[in-house]
Amino acid sequence: MKQRNIVVCILLTLVTCGLYGIYWIVVLNDNTNALSGRNGTSGGLVVLFTLITCGIYGFYWMYQMGTAVETLHDQHGEPRGSAPIIYLLLSIFGLSIVSYCLLQNELNKYLPNA
Repeated sequence: MKQRNIVVCILLTLVTCGLYGIYWIVVLNDNTNALSGRNGTSGGLVVLFTLITCGIYGFYWMYQMGTAVETLHDQHGEPRGSAPIIYLLLSIFGLSIVSYCLLQNELNKYLPNA
């Protein structure tokens, strides 16, 4: 687990026509689960379930990632926000990549700088 540069992740997602974005989802999921201590779905299954359900599982996953971020805030004594709702609404309105950026920003706070 290491910090990721958000701008580089966005550029790689655009240049690879979304393929890096799929990898980014897997890494985001696995890092979030590891940091928050959750035994959630693995990153590969998140991608598979999202494909099988034509994207519907992706909305549920974004809400769960927001919940995990709130757990991280609780663990570090920070105030809770409304991350689950924000991530869900951004995803519903087609701005999932913004949700990924916000999630990566939160993870970068707690990941070691490599």
